[in-house]
Amino acid sequence: MKLYNMNLSNFATKSRLVIYEKGINVEMAPIPGGDLHSAVYAKVNMLGKTPCLDADGLTIPESEVINEYLEDKFPTPALLPKSPEGRAKVRIITRFHDLYLEPPLRSLFGQMNPKTRDEKVVGEKVTEFKSRLDQLEKIIADGGFATGSDFTLADCALAPTMFFATNLLPAFGAKPLDGRPRIAAWWTHVQTRPSVKKALGEMGEALAAMQRGGN
Repeated sequence: MKLYNMNLSNFATKSRLVIYEKGINVEMAPIPGGDLHSAVYAKVNMLGKTPCLDADGLTIPESEVINEYLEDKFPTPALLPKSPEGRAKVRIITRFHDLYLEPPLRSLFGQMNPKTRDEKVVGEKVTEFKSRLDQLEKIIADGGFATGSDFTLADCALAPTMFFATNLLPAFGAKPLDGRPRIAAWWTHVQTRPSVKKALGEMGEALAAMQRGGN
């Protein structure tokens, strides 16, 4: 199997976390043509996004579909609880992450330069993201991992995006962990996980390389 991957992508990292947790032999492949919008990559993934999994001929785009596939294909160690109720709790968070939490943060990626940023966009998106964090504070488990004592697909979704939140939001005068003790406790705990340490380390190296390139 092959994962078309960019180390700085939070969604690609979301799938790398599952791969690392399960110890699956997956080739980490760069984006063909070096650009998500290249014609050569369009032949692999018409959506032009990362990650994309080549599962021995079956092309699977979208990180959550990839992660659910890997969970079905390699059920041990389990990253979904056994009970329907437990699985629903995990999926509530992964869905919340993809549809509501991550989008306003992503909107800020192009606003990092103080000289060119649109303060109206920044104000709106920072406010929206903080509101989503307040909602996450209410649904994340109180202690342990995102849904309780077990590391799950919910943690795989949240951790890479929280990496961006904690590294980038201070540039906009926002502190994502302040006043959110459950998220803060989870963030401290989840970073002790070896797979998370590895994946976030890769993100950190990629972010530093990008920043050096920008300078």
